[in-house]
Amino acid sequence: MIMKKRKGIFQLILAMLLVVTMLAGLTACGKKKDSKEIATSENGSGTEEAPVDEAGTVTRVGSLKGPTTMGLVNLMVSNEEASCEGKYDFRIEAQPDALVSAFVAGEIDVALVPANLASVLYNKTEGQAEVLYINTLGVLYCVTGDDSIHSIKDLAGKTVLSTGQGATPEYALNYLLKENGVTDCKVEFKSEATEIAALLQEDPKQIAILPQPFVTVAEMQNDQLKTVFSFVDEWDALNNGSKFLTGVTVVRKEFLEEHSIAVSAFLRDAGDSASRAVNDVPGTAALVVKYGIIEKDKVAEKAIPECSICFIDKDEMKSALSGYLQVLYDQDPKSVGGKLPADDFYYLGE
Repeated sequence: MIMKKRKGIFQLILAMLLVVTMLAGLTACGKKKDSKEIATSENGSGTEEAPVDEAGTVTRVGSLKGPTTMGLVNLMVSNEEASCEGKYDFRIEAQPDALVSAFVAGEIDVALVPANLASVLYNKTEGQAEVLYINTLGVLYCVTGDDSIHSIKDLAGKTVLSTGQGATPEYALNYLLKENGVTDCKVEFKSEATEIAALLQEDPKQIAILPQPFVTVAEMQNDQLKTVFSFVDEWDALNNGSKFLTGVTVVRKEFLEEHSIAVSAFLRDAGDSASRAVNDVPGTAALVVKYGIIEKDKVAEKAIPECSICFIDKDEMKSALSGYLQVLYDQDPKSVGGKLPADDFYYLGE
């Protein structure tokens, strides 16, 4: 009887130990799951575990020396200080062709390029370029010392100096002239904005279409010059449902698919950088000089508010950009790479 009783107690103890072991296993599993969820949350996903290499992913970013890069300078310094969310390698080029070559060759993952060039890249790579956001609205202005010029309509019968023959400035100017019924404006194209600035210095009564920051430089050199209208205002007055754009940010689709978390981090970092550029002009001006975009602080500080730095993404980006590309396409299909991009050109978020 005693033996049976001891045997029963022994079996009971074994059963209790088994239950404790199972509970411990469940607790460990629960802790492991929580750890994964925390790691996922820190990497910005919230739905699935991040790839093991995401924490070390370096996003290679290429941009042009000008307004589009001004919105990134705060991120550049944050990257140097390792205080931003992602990790980046930046390169600044003087000409769009250098960025195109690097993007197509896979040497950079993200590129800040002229809006129409993004469409050209999409067609050139057979859909492997995807737009993340608009980084700069229009930066073209009409500058003159001629007091009779106040709007695009006042260019009737006038001669206008401009850069960008066969590019956005020419297409945009032709569109605005046509929509405003101006048929007798003569446009003389020059190869460099600096050449136009020199001509304005000699004769401020001449009329010129210039981009920032050359507008600021020209006006600081000659107090007779002034900005009489912007292309953004003239474009908006047409109420055509689009916006006049300068630059957009594109990503290689392969990189987006393999490193979506890194791209999401870049979007947050870039948005924060653009916001700081707009809200801290003196601080941003110092960085613009530091990275060699503009030579002097005073010029940079005056130019930044006129450079239309922005961060427009998702549906608003698609609406504005698609309308703008349609306008260019209607003038010359080659300006957007021969055909308009399909819907997969526009990154609308996760």
